[in-house]
This record gives sequence, structure tokens and C-alpha cells, in this order.
Amino acid sequence: MNRPEPMSAPLPSLARTAWLVVALLWPVALLNYLDRQMLAAMKSSVMGDIPSIGLEANWGYMLGQFKWVYAFLSPVGGYLADRFSRRYTIGASLIVWSAVTWATGQVTTYDGLLWTRTLMGISEALYIPAALALIADYHVGSTRSRAVGLHQTAIYCGVLVGGFSGYVADAPQLGWRFAFDVTGLVGILYAVPLLFFLRDVPRTPVTSLTPAVSKPSPVAAAKELLTNRSFILLVLCFTLPALAGWIVRDWMPAILKERFGLEQGPAGMYASLPVQIAALIGVGIGGWLADAWMRRTIRGRISVSALGMCLFLPALLGFGLSGRLEWAVAFLVLYGVGWGFFDCNNMPILSQIVRPELRATGYGIMNLVSISCGGFADWGFGDLRDRQVPVSLIFGAFAGFALLSVVLVLLIKPRKEKELFSPGSGVG
Repeated sequence: MNRPEPMSAPLPSLARTAWLVVALLWPVALLNYLDRQMLAAMKSSVMGDIPSIGLEANWGYMLGQFKWVYAFLSPVGGYLADRFSRRYTIGASLIVWSAVTWATGQVTTYDGLLWTRTLMGISEALYIPAALALIADYHVGSTRSRAVGLHQTAIYCGVLVGGFSGYVADAPQLGWRFAFDVTGLVGILYAVPLLFFLRDVPRTPVTSLTPAVSKPSPVAAAKELLTNRSFILLVLCFTLPALAGWIVRDWMPAILKERFGLEQGPAGMYASLPVQIAALIGVGIGGWLADAWMRRTIRGRISVSALGMCLFLPALLGFGLSGRLEWAVAFLVLYGVGWGFFDCNNMPILSQIVRPELRATGYGIMNLVSISCGGFADWGFGDLRDRQVPVSLIFGAFAGFALLSVVLVLLIKPRKEKELFSPGSGVG
């Protein structure tokens, strides 16, 4: 058994700052995912108010447009965070996000909606790679999975809160535009304290184990990452389970509404509340288990991620075949627990196979591949719905992807942190 080196305890002041960083980023992550779920939960109202959307495939294309822009620019956002400042990259993301969210509530045409989702993709491409890299910078050892997991709970809460926006859209005195107006204003207000308190980690031997090394050029960074076999494996097993994840997040309210004859409000609630609460539980257990397992073996986080992917298989198959709402919800709960195990360990595993100066860039490339494929999944799912392809068949294919992901993640070869502090030290 490969045992990790003993993890030195951080200084008390640095430990407090490390958890403060997570607390400051938590509302930003919530807002980032709140607007996505709002669109899913208020789909009927938005399509009814903007007739030019027309087909389900057009709605799917609009969702895909956001993802393709987000995906394409994620490596750029990650590189900016690695090369310059994680703090200012995150601040710029929130300001642009807030303005675009408010603007979404003003659109009156399908083309206008496409433009706002395009701009939203630009803003969100700056956030996740920088935020997770900043958390990994501060949490250098025994708290990394728990810290990332705590940050990811904000995503689940954002999806959960967004799931109730169908009730806002159905309220005559409020409506779907009101939800976007208010959310955008909240983001603008929060940007002020965020930029005041958030700080990049000081690059000293005390906080990063070794002195800082030179930061690579874009070409050198891409070459170092793309010649790292374990990084390529991580990209694949980050992408394949996410295909189902995007469908669950973007299309589940519509699936439940149609399949079980629900109204828009209850459909959005059932699509978000059970799975997100389960993911909250999963990320808490998964983060704790991964950090504890790392004290015994360097493959601890990989093992917990694989365990989460194993839960996807029965969950996706079961949901596809379930004919009763209570069974569908039960399988969504199982899926949520597995997602929590998986989600809290992606950046920690990345931190075991690439050096700190490439973490945000690496996560950006992971987003590029995963979200690009997610965009095609959204578009394709809308087209398959127009063609009346059974949901059970589609989710059966997703279950097969999950099984393949388990095999791929177990092939990753992690390294000790001190071995990752020089160019070219990636796993071959």
C-alpha cells in the first residue's frame, strides 16, 4: 500500500483564512448555479412569454450555447487565474454574471435569450477553475476534499433554491422576469465585500511546501497537461458522468412534468429538492471519507470518487425504468448521493497529478471537454424528445458511461504533493 507523507498542520491564522475563503466563495457558487436552475424550472413560462423559441430543440440549443461558450473559455479563465490573480478573476466573474442575469429578465426574443446565455457563459468560465484552485491553494492537505465539498454544497443549494422558482414564475404579481432582476441585483451587491475580503494565497514555503516556480506560457501549460496520461484519464471520467448530470439538472423538471402530469411548480421542486439534499449529504460524507482514506493510502480520493460513480449505474437505470413518481424520486436521491462523492474529489484528484501553477488551467480544460459534451447532450436530448425516443433508453446509455468512468478513474496514478512542484513532473 502506498502511504502518503504526513501532512503538516497549517498555522492557525492560515487555517482560519483557508476556511474564510470557502465561506466567501460559497454565495458566489450558489448564484452561479441558481440562474441555470431557474431557467429549467421556469421553462414553460419563458417559452410561453417568448414564442420565437418554438421547438424543444431550440430550447436545448440555447442551453447548449451557454455550455459551449462556457466550455471554450474555461481554459482561458483558468489560465488567467493561474497566471495573474485568482481573486480578481473571481471578482470579474461575479460582476459580469450579475449584469447578464439582470439583462436576461429584459429579453423579449429567442435571439436575445441566446445572446444573454452566451455572455453568461463568458462570466461563469472565469469562476469555477479559479475558485477551486484557490481553495486547493489554501487547503494543502488533510482538509482539501472537505473544503472543496463544502464549496460544492453551494452549487446544490443554488440548484435547490432555483428549483422553487417555478412558483415565482407562476405567481401573477411576480413572474419569471422578476426572479432574474432580483438575482442580478443581489450579485452586484455581494461583489463589494467579496473583493474587499478575498485574497490570493501568499506563495511562500510556509503555505506551498516549496518556493514558487515560474509560471508557464499558454502553450507550455497546455503541452504539460495534455502529455500527462493521468490528466487525460481524469478529463474523461470528469466528462462521462456529467452527461447525465446536465440532463438531470437542465431537463428533469420537464421530464417529471410530462411523465407524471405535474404542474410546473411541483415538477421543479421534485426535480431539485430530493437530488440536491442527497448531494449535500453525499458531499459531506464523501469529503470526510476521502480525507480520512488519504491518511491510509494516496489513492483514497480516487477510491471515493469511484464509489460515487458506482452509485450512478443503478440510479440511472432505475430512474429510466420507473413508472411511479416515488420510485423516480428514490433513484434521484441515490444519484445525488453518488454525485456528492464524485463532485468533492475532482479538484483534489487533479491536485495529486498536476502542479499548483496549473490547477486552474487544468480544471478549465476539464470544463472545456465536459461542458462541450454537455452542450451537445442538451441539444441532442431536446431532439430525441421531439423524436419521441424513450427516456429509459437514453438513461440506460448514461448508465453505461458511468460504468466506463469507474474503470478510467481507477487507472489514474496519483503522486505525492512534493513531487509536483517542478515543470514536467506530471504523471506519465
